[in-house]
Amino acid sequence: MNSVYKINKGINKPIEFKGLKAQYIAYLAVGLIVLLILFAALYIIGVNMFVCLGITALLGTGLFMTVYHMSDTYGQYGLIKKMAKRNLPVFLKVHSRKLFLNLKVSSRNQQPVTSNKQP
Repeated sequence: MNSVYKINKGINKPIEFKGLKAQYIAYLAVGLIVLLILFAALYIIGVNMFVCLGITALLGTGLFMTVYHMSDTYGQYGLIKKMAKRNLPVFLKVHSRKLFLNLKVSSRNQQPVTSNKQP
């Protein structure tokens, strides 16, 4: 009675398993392991088994809904791009004119090029 699950992977496409793409498979796996450890800890502490099951079921449902929503919303690289975009500065402050005074014009495309000289 072994189940065989098909993992879809095309050329230059992310791994997809039951609708989850790329790193979200790992996020779900880690979340399920954390839920298993939480259930075991609650049971060892002495919490009623039905309360443990209820807490684990609620958190598991939330985990599945969140991971599937993030997978559908952001795709393979979208969440990483969103987190990286938060680290970009809104503006840059330059306190010295030295950067702009040492610019040279390139002969090929007439664009300013910074010099490598140290003042």
